Amino acid sequence: MAEKPILAVLGAGSWGTALAALAARNGVPTRLWGRDAAALAAMAASRRNQRYLPDLELPAELGYESDLAAALRGAGVVLVVVPSHAFAAMLEEIAPLLEPDAGIAWATKGFEPGTGRFLHELVAEKLPGRPAAVVTGPSFAKEVAAGLPSAVTVHSTDSDFAQQLASLLHAPNFRAYSGNDVLGAELGGAMKNVLAVATGVADGMQLGLNARAGLITRGMNEMLRLGQALGARPETLMGLSGLGDLVLTCTGDLSRNRRLGLALGHGIGIEDAVREIGQVVESVLTADEVMRLARKHGLDLPISSGVHAVLHGEITPAESLKRLMAREQKPEYPEGLFGPF
Repeated sequence: MAEKPILAVLGAGSWGTALAALAARNGVPTRLWGRDAAALAAMAASRRNQRYLPDLELPAELGYESDLAAALRGAGVVLVVVPSHAFAAMLEEIAPLLEPDAGIAWATKGFEPGTGRFLHELVAEKLPGRPAAVVTGPSFAKEVAAGLPSAVTVHSTDSDFAQQLASLLHAPNFRAYSGNDVLGAELGGAMKNVLAVATGVADGMQLGLNARAGLITRGMNEMLRLGQALGARPETLMGLSGLGDLVLTCTGDLSRNRRLGLALGHGIGIEDAVREIGQVVESVLTADEVMRLARKHGLDLPISSGVHAVLHGEITPAESLKRLMAREQKPEYPEGLFGPF
């Protein structure tokens, strides 16, 4: 059996910690890096991430490193797990420190703020020529950390690298599939955050289960149509990275984006809601980029547009709902799956 490469996980939040713990338990030599040296030292001493995953006992095999160069030294695979707004800067920081043959992967969901570029485009620009893959799918960090059954998908244009990374993560209670539609996998993982706000708002306003189901279904339609315009494969979006993640994030209260929607539906202001959640809420930035892409391709995405307007304080949740319900009656799929909304 081939020796497993050293895995460097960059980002010691809830998801980075959960993935690092998973890999270490799989017998993968794993280092977890974070900027807060004191927090990492406390994690090493207590074997717990008290801020993000206080109930998880971290494996004794997991290493901790606050020095970035040391964390990357000898690492064959680097897994970046930082918020999307910090992703580009992280790539620039690690570029001169990577081993010549190291592959790069990310479990970050979102777009580059201000440009709408996908994260794989940033990787190709800043780390050209390296094997690259995205890890995505319906997976709350807390449940993965607890060993509850979960499934993700690893997409890369390099099938060997996708398979290698999937094998490092695959475990009895954690299924890791693979694919080669990186754009589609990233779109699903990003856009579901926006749609989760919509369902959260509806649930916060106590609009019922029918409304929630309608929003998820029609939101899926928006994801598919934007995916078609961008060149994503529909089967990718109907899989774990799209439909799977959408259902989880729209219905599970562990979702920060759904909780943001719930707060807005209860009449709490966005700044107070984000402060109460206490972690990065990706939908706030992602909504801007989804609408940027929609305008670029001439698409009408009413649910995403409504979320965008609510997040920017342009209309109230109630007004957004009123606009949705006032749209003209029409066939569900007048020209097939990808026809006009």
